Amino acid sequence: MGIPTEPIGSVPRPAELLKGFQDHAEGRIDAAALRALTDQALADTVSRFEATGSPVVTDGEQDKPSFLTYPVAGIPDLAAGGAVVPFADGHTRELPVLTSGPFRYSAHAVDLLRAAQQLTALPVKQPVIAPSALALLYPADGIDGYSRDEFVADLVNETEADIRACLDAGAAVVQLDFTEGRLSLKLDPSGGLLRDFVALNNAVLDRFSAEDRARIGLHTCPGGDQDSTHSADVDYADLLPDLFRIKAGRFYVQLASEPDRRRVLGIIKEHLPADARVFIGVTDPIDPRVETAEEVRDRVLEAAEFLPVDRLGTCDDCGFAPFADDTSTSRDTAFAKIAARVEGTRLAEAALGI
Repeated sequence: MGIPTEPIGSVPRPAELLKGFQDHAEGRIDAAALRALTDQALADTVSRFEATGSPVVTDGEQDKPSFLTYPVAGIPDLAAGGAVVPFADGHTRELPVLTSGPFRYSAHAVDLLRAAQQLTALPVKQPVIAPSALALLYPADGIDGYSRDEFVADLVNETEADIRACLDAGAAVVQLDFTEGRLSLKLDPSGGLLRDFVALNNAVLDRFSAEDRARIGLHTCPGGDQDSTHSADVDYADLLPDLFRIKAGRFYVQLASEPDRRRVLGIIKEHLPADARVFIGVTDPIDPRVETAEEVRDRVLEAAEFLPVDRLGTCDDCGFAPFADDTSTSRDTAFAKIAARVEGTRLAEAALGI
């Protein structure tokens, strides 16, 4: 068995689809017209994934307004004014806030998975948002008649159902997006919020068998929006020991953009659970330069100095456009980086004799 390589999730949406999102929001096209544009973008995305030689594909999150809020898009009991996430370049993203219960998903990842599966014979990976991220929707001052405990119970049930439906439908992997993990240490340097997030994610994962958890992964990064991050200044030494307590079978760790990869690899070596595989980021979606396959190879070989090859995989640092309106990276650049990751991983396999 060689070194597995997987995408994280999103790729930039075509300009036609982005215009369609805006036209639909402003009433210029109906839902059927937007669906046609989304289907075209999905078909092109899957085809371009296949052309890179990628052994695993995703839908590129073409149908998601954002990687974070897709399960609650359009539900009536949300309002503006939720948590604000500041990025290093000065821009912000504001989350909505829940105004009433019970909490229910309005969209389900399994529908996105099935749409992609119809277009390819390759294994399809399905990203989903971690429950810890959606926990940020509950207001700090509570909701009359709907306690936080009731919300958490509903959130755990909804997340479990979303993951289980994807596994039952044949997803190769279900990936929990956990970008809020590193961010939590900026919000609460004591680590209390991070430990709460870990416990909440484990409340979901505890409902799955060990066999199921082998197909469930968790992705961490310092954010990647409009070529900027929200928590790259947080030390991995403060994050990874707690993060690796999450009961996932796979971990996807942003690494290509880290200033001291060898130090981080040492931390991973020390704390990676014995039954888990780690996928290291070998391409940086924020960097406009496309990595060469040889650069990717060398990053894999570097990681193999620290980690057993049978517990090593490769990935991109992050999705290329986690929010639909992020046009900082072109589709051509994203797929060129993906192709470099795939080819570079193969070169590393050859160099390692596997």
